[in-house]
Amino acid sequence: MPKENTSPVNSYTEWDLLEEVIVGTPKNAFFSFWDPIDQLVYNPAELSEIERYLKLQQPYPQDYIQKASLAVERFIHILEAEGVKVRRVEEVMYEQQFSTPAWKTAGGFCAANPRDLLIVIGDQIIEAPMCSRSRYFEARAYRPLLKEYVEKGAHLVAAPKPMLSDALYNPDFASADSDTPYVLTNHEPVFDAADFIRCGRDIIGQLSHVTNQAGIDWLQRHLGADYKIHLIQSLDPKPAHIDTTLAALAPGKLLVNPTFTDVNKLPEIFKTWDILIAPDPVPYKTRPRLMSNWISINTLMLDERRIVVEERQEPLIRALKEWGFHPIPCAFEDYYPFIGGFHCATLDVRRRGELKSWF
Repeated sequence: MPKENTSPVNSYTEWDLLEEVIVGTPKNAFFSFWDPIDQLVYNPAELSEIERYLKLQQPYPQDYIQKASLAVERFIHILEAEGVKVRRVEEVMYEQQFSTPAWKTAGGFCAANPRDLLIVIGDQIIEAPMCSRSRYFEARAYRPLLKEYVEKGAHLVAAPKPMLSDALYNPDFASADSDTPYVLTNHEPVFDAADFIRCGRDIIGQLSHVTNQAGIDWLQRHLGADYKIHLIQSLDPKPAHIDTTLAALAPGKLLVNPTFTDVNKLPEIFKTWDILIAPDPVPYKTRPRLMSNWISINTLMLDERRIVVEERQEPLIRALKEWGFHPIPCAFEDYYPFIGGFHCATLDVRRRGELKSWF
C-alpha cells in the first residue's frame, strides 16, 4: 500500500478542495516602487500619475491600509465560512533601509501577496528568487509558518538567492535591437512564483518582466521528470504574473483573458479542454492604477465549482454561473493598491488531491 501523506502541505492544482490557505496582510506596507524593473518599465508620466496617490519610497497611507485590511477580513470571513482553515502571516516592518555589497534600497514592500513569493507543489513550498531588490527579504513574514510546516513534515526549498546586480536588467529591452522584449537578461535565474499555475504534472508558466528563461530552467530542473513546464506567449503590454491572463478553474476548463494571450496559440495540452473566454472586465475604481482591469479574473477556486470573485465583476459572475460554477462575490477592490487580487493574496497550502495528469 502507498504510504499515507502526513505532511500538512499538499497541493497539486488550482482547483482541488481547498483545506488550508495562507492569506496576506497589507499592514506596515511600504511603497518601494523604485526597483530597476519599475524605473525601466514605467515611463515618467506613469510614475508621476502614480505619485498623485502613493509617494514613491514612502509608507502606504493609513487609510489605504485600513480599507485593504477590511477587504481582507471580508475575504477571510468567506473562506472560514466555506470551511477553509486560514493562516495569517507575521507582521513585519518594511520601512527599513537595507543593502547588499552591490546595491541598496529605501525599504521593502509588504506581505500582501504570498503567491508572488511562494509556490506549493505537492508537499514542497518553493521560495522564488524574485528580481525585485525591495522584496529581497520578503520571506521574513512567512518564516514562523514555514518553520511550523517543515517541523510537521513539509519540504521547504529556496531557489539560489540572486545577486540582483545591474547585469540582470536590460535598459534597452524596448528597442528594436533587443534580443528580448523583457527587462530581464539571463544573467542569473529569477522568477516570481505568480508566473505559474498548476495542473498536476503540468505547470503553465510565462516569460515576463519578472521571470526569465534561466529561472524557468532552474524550476524545471528542480521539479524533475515528474513535471513539465509549458509556456504561453503573453501579449500583456507589461507582463508580470500569469494569473491575470489564465485561470485553471477545474479539470477541462480554462478561463482565458483574450487580450493577453492568443487563444489559438495556447499550449497543445489544452486542445481537449473547454476554453472559456472571459467577458470584458468592469473597470476597477481604486487608485492608483498599478494593474490592468483584467485583475477581474484573479479569482480563487475553493473546489471545482466554488470560486471567489470580486463582487463588481457582474459579467464574469454571470458567465461563471452559465458555465456551471458557483461564484462567491466579495468586495476586494480596496486591496488592489497593494498589487494583488484573490489569487495573489493567498497561498493554498493544502488541497485534497494527489499528483496526476489532467491532460
